[in-house]
Amino acid sequence: MEEEYLLLYPIKLFVLVAGIHSITTVNKVSVKAGGSITIPCLYGSRYMNHVKYLCKGYHWRSCSYAVKTNPQDSSGKFSISDNKNQRIFTVTIKDLTDEDTHYWCVVEINGGADTGVYFHLSVTRDMPSLYVDRQEITGFNGGSINISCYSRISGETGWCRLGRSCVTGSSGSIDGTSVTISARDPNVFTVTMSGLTTESSGWYLCHKGDLQMPVHVTVAEKPNTTTSSTPGTHVNHTDDSLTRCSDTCVQNGFIIALSLLIVIVMMTLLFWFVFKKVNKQTEAESSATATAEDEVKYSTVKHKRKPSKSVEDVTYTCVKHMKKPSHKGSDALSDVEVIYSSVVRPAVKQQKVKVTAEDVTYSRLAQQHQYL
Repeated sequence: MEEEYLLLYPIKLFVLVAGIHSITTVNKVSVKAGGSITIPCLYGSRYMNHVKYLCKGYHWRSCSYAVKTNPQDSSGKFSISDNKNQRIFTVTIKDLTDEDTHYWCVVEINGGADTGVYFHLSVTRDMPSLYVDRQEITGFNGGSINISCYSRISGETGWCRLGRSCVTGSSGSIDGTSVTISARDPNVFTVTMSGLTTESSGWYLCHKGDLQMPVHVTVAEKPNTTTSSTPGTHVNHTDDSLTRCSDTCVQNGFIIALSLLIVIVMMTLLFWFVFKKVNKQTEAESSATATAEDEVKYSTVKHKRKPSKSVEDVTYTCVKHMKKPSHKGSDALSDVEVIYSSVVRPAVKQQKVKVTAEDVTYSRLAQQHQYL
């Protein structure tokens, strides 16, 4: 490959010299397989109305048409567009593979040899060696923008405008726009452009070592509106602070609403669990009270005084054998196992006897159920 490049270099040099200041583009771009890339090609003013096209192939003489501006085809793997105001045509290549490596930006010359410039795509399965979050970024007139360039290689870093000057140090300016470059992380350097103007719009190159990554900057006017004091004349004005807040405010409002909803749901669940627990305790206490009342049996023992004997000599007793509840695995008592007996003493001649309160004794017996 290096030998082929050395053989091709004189041809490239001839093309560039013949068309110097005619076409300018990137040299080498690192891309990921399966992704897409947009490449800008800057041309001279005399080629404004010429047909432009992308040519695929390593050799200039044997490269083949990929896409042309006449007729313009923006479907499929390749697409092309021509911005005559900025004198830049761009080509986009989708679904990148290992075969998408060698291309030429070409201007068609009627009645003569076409002129073009070569660029190389380094396709990798891993993350590219130099890349940005997005190739399109928008700023407002008088404002600033930040571009983060991620790299996995060593070399000098810089920020250039396509076909114009570059800033390679920590600060500088390009066409009146202030540029600062900071690199707190060895794998990331951030470019800040401040004092933007509408003339700052265009294609820029984030570069490190022998790689470049094109980035398009669009500078728009602030969506300002003012209300005229002249009666009958009204001009809408949108405060810049509201514009800057638009996305952030919507996001914060959504977060606040979601948080309130979560709090309401949690409180509702908490009240429901507390109510359910109290209800269960009440039912358990009622059940326990009813069970205790069922298990209490009362009996009364009364002494009767006979004329010939004292009250303590005779005692009547009522005995009741409680049936035990049956359970699985245990033998239940049947009715035949309960014996009732009655004892009657011969009647004696009754006499009126005065009985006092001390002669009568009352007792209450409670027998609990026993479970085997």
